[in-house]
Amino acid sequence: MPGSSAFADELPIVPIPVSARRLDGTFLLGIDTVVRHDGECAAEAKRLAEYLDQRLGRAPKVRKGTGPAAHSVTLAVDGSLGTVSGAYSLVVAPGGTTITGKDRAGVFHGIVTLLQLCPPVGDVRWSGPDGVKIGAAKVDDAPAFGWRGLQYDAGRWYLPAKDIRTLIDWMAFHKMNVFHWHLTEDQGWRFESRKYPKLTEVGAWRASSPRYGDRNASDGKRHGGYYTQRECRDIVRYAAERHITVVPEVEIPGHSSAAIASYPQLGNTDVPGFAPKVVEKWGVQSYTYAPKPETLRFLDDILGEICDIFPSRYIHIGGDEAPKSQWKASAYAQDFMKRNGLKNEDELQSWFIRQAEAMLSKRGRRLIGWDEIREGGLSPNATVMAWRSEQWGIDTVKEGKDIVMAPTSHMYLDYYQDDTKRELAKGAEYECIGGYLPIEKVYSYHPIPDVLTPAEARKVLGVEAEVWGEYVKSIDKATYLAFPRAAAVAEIGWSPRERRDFAGFTARLRALEAHYRAGGLKYGRIPS
Repeated sequence: MPGSSAFADELPIVPIPVSARRLDGTFLLGIDTVVRHDGECAAEAKRLAEYLDQRLGRAPKVRKGTGPAAHSVTLAVDGSLGTVSGAYSLVVAPGGTTITGKDRAGVFHGIVTLLQLCPPVGDVRWSGPDGVKIGAAKVDDAPAFGWRGLQYDAGRWYLPAKDIRTLIDWMAFHKMNVFHWHLTEDQGWRFESRKYPKLTEVGAWRASSPRYGDRNASDGKRHGGYYTQRECRDIVRYAAERHITVVPEVEIPGHSSAAIASYPQLGNTDVPGFAPKVVEKWGVQSYTYAPKPETLRFLDDILGEICDIFPSRYIHIGGDEAPKSQWKASAYAQDFMKRNGLKNEDELQSWFIRQAEAMLSKRGRRLIGWDEIREGGLSPNATVMAWRSEQWGIDTVKEGKDIVMAPTSHMYLDYYQDDTKRELAKGAEYECIGGYLPIEKVYSYHPIPDVLTPAEARKVLGVEAEVWGEYVKSIDKATYLAFPRAAAVAEIGWSPRERRDFAGFTARLRALEAHYRAGGLKYGRIPS
């Protein structure tokens, strides 16, 4: 593989496994290969056959049965393997290849590792009559964290469902397992509600958007779209087949202009100049939900529909960047605060979060939100996603609550990955919201702050990278921003800290680049 001699013997696997070593001999993967399984992982066997079909030009036969067999890739589940979900063992040997997972997720992760060891789709070495020889190896592996996430903001820029599937495919190729789908925003509502059709009739469309190259100018083009409930269910199924959980986000109580434009009675109608619309500019907007009975009915109905479609344990309710100006100017909101013993607008925000938590709890779900949900008091069973700084996560853990680390300093992939002038020299469409986050800095991050005790560290569920949508008008821009930096995030979330090394990572990443090119992935800078 390319790279310095110090890493020449490393298997080209990203994220780096817990243990991996080369063995003597080769395994012939070709047209005579049979995929065998133990019955429990029949779906994974089918998936492997599909992946090999893309590479061999014909799908191998799939049969039930285990035990060593020449020309076979055998898949099996062994619950005693390792201690965490997703653990697996891969043995590539001349007499046959076996993938054993602690669970079906582990089997799938082993399949991904095998694919990374194979030549990429379309490689000329697959065209021979016998197939391709893969070097023998043994890999024993397990994830360090249970939450290895990537967020895409469809609220600000809608991408069709087929593009969401593309993101999920590449997440799976890097063993990421949480797709955080940001579905509602000031600039657009993207989730079809059967009970509130105006959310998509009105809220899914804005009259124009800022132009690349001049964020204060209007492009004059109507933009919008939404995901039908059928499409959402299909995305959930598609992701689950790749052992990725879809965590939907519905913003409460701020970032709600599109919803209030659809149903104005949900807003603070008594404030001066009240005229909600689907916002055409970026930035934080003033429109927040009003603490009315009809607002609570609306939110309960929406979260009910969300829970019906998305089976994830966690539902994200946002909770960030909720301006207090309308509540301060609303006589109704001020009277509500007085009647309910709320000292200030921060406590009113906390009241909204507690209502949402109760709505989710009665449906057997858990609330997760951005670190602003701490303001005014953290609701009893909430999980915090720390974005403004690590400190918000540390404070939450010290209170005994779970966190996911997603700090802007290391996890915001909508920031420039290279020098701004060099990026913009490629074209106006390479514009980003700002900031500078090279892959070297992403890779340097560790989700567990040193100040935490071992017991507190167990409250860190994992890590998540964010792709906010202001400057993402296509799937190519989304993947260009996400990859290869998401590969670094994947390794942060999967691999033991002591195994991580940036020079080795870049060497393995350069080997993986052939898969990127073959898969048609638009990607950013790979360090030389």
